[in-house]
Amino acid sequence: MAWIVRFILMLATPIAALFVARDALNFGIVQSLVATGLVAVVLVTVARWSVGRADRPADSSTSEPLS
Repeated sequence: MAWIVRFILMLATPIAALFVARDALNFGIVQSLVATGLVAVVLVTVARWSVGRADRPADSSTSEPLS
């Protein structure tokens, strides 16, 4: 679990640095907000991808047995 958090914060650091200097007092807060946004984007993407896969019709070669 810790490596997932570190990876997300590693991705959030350069994005947060675009908005706030790294030595600013509120850099940690901005980094946390960016990390939360990244997690939200990943979760929405996975949810939309899984819903899209569920809406597809089944492959005709696997849905009916051959006679």
